Amino acid sequence: MEFTAQTIADFLKGTIEGNPQETVTNISRIEEGKKGTLAFLANPKYEKYLYSSEASIVLINRNLKLEKKVNTTLIRVDDAYQSFASLLNLYTSTLPQKKGIDTNCHISDSASYGKDCYIGAYTFIGDQVKIGDNVKIYPQVYLGDKVQIGDNTTLYPGVKIYNDCIIGKKCILHASTVVGSDGFGFAPGEGTYQKIPQIGNVIIEDNVEIGSNVSIDRATIGSTVIHKGAKLDNLIQIAHNVEIGENTVVVAQAGIAGSTKIGKNCMIAAQAGIVGHISIADEVKIGAQSGLSHSVKNNGEILLGSPAYNLSETKRSMIIYKKLPDMYNKINELEKTLREIRENIK
Repeated sequence: MEFTAQTIADFLKGTIEGNPQETVTNISRIEEGKKGTLAFLANPKYEKYLYSSEASIVLINRNLKLEKKVNTTLIRVDDAYQSFASLLNLYTSTLPQKKGIDTNCHISDSASYGKDCYIGAYTFIGDQVKIGDNVKIYPQVYLGDKVQIGDNTTLYPGVKIYNDCIIGKKCILHASTVVGSDGFGFAPGEGTYQKIPQIGNVIIEDNVEIGSNVSIDRATIGSTVIHKGAKLDNLIQIAHNVEIGENTVVVAQAGIAGSTKIGKNCMIAAQAGIVGHISIADEVKIGAQSGLSHSVKNNGEILLGSPAYNLSETKRSMIIYKKLPDMYNKINELEKTLREIRENIK
């Protein structure tokens, strides 16, 4: 589809600098901009490309001060990154939507689904499953008995949702994610481990997006809960009875052990590990590869390292780490001097 700068600016409530009738039919990265494409500039590190980009239209922040002349039509907006995301959402909404039920799938007679659904080939839908309107279920998805799927949710190929789990509205679960597998519960005996049945479920609230190959364990008793607006990256492990707060972001390869409660608007970076049975306050940030072994009571705290400590404490420690070789040499010199003094005294 073709859009003019004026149309885009009207949609984004932006201000045009250049030709309002400039047109684009595709998008590009600003460093690879070509005639007929739209790009955006949000990260200051890429500003140098703005002055050489051949993109026909570039979205920039309103407060950006240009260092020199540009050869492209600019649209100034409050937040270039969010505006670009809005345009992508507008574009994807115009694409053809899959609908219909493939003949090569199994749907239990006691299951139900709403209008305008798509159910792909080799999907299995168990007894008493309830599926809302406009749900997209791609091939080879498994829905166990009594699963509930809310309106406008998308399940990509190979998603497995075990019995009794509940998925809210406008959720996206990417390929090969597993929801509701057994939590890791075993009672140690004399050289053996007795399995503890996991009889709870998983509840995923509205507007949650989960990446590919994520494992979310069902609760031993009660529910493992992912609250509304949370975003989970690929390759994450969420153990039984974990609770993740609203709009919290968890990045790739993080692991959260059982019964941990995480607050709202938190950010957990890649490969972070969090032990079980602790609580984390709202708006907490945990750095990449951190190992958190204690509860965090203060909102907005930032933690780094393994074991994870408060950011200011970690920075002080890092300064000392850098000085350790010099301190080691000074200690050796002091010990040498002390030995010489003792020998002279003798």
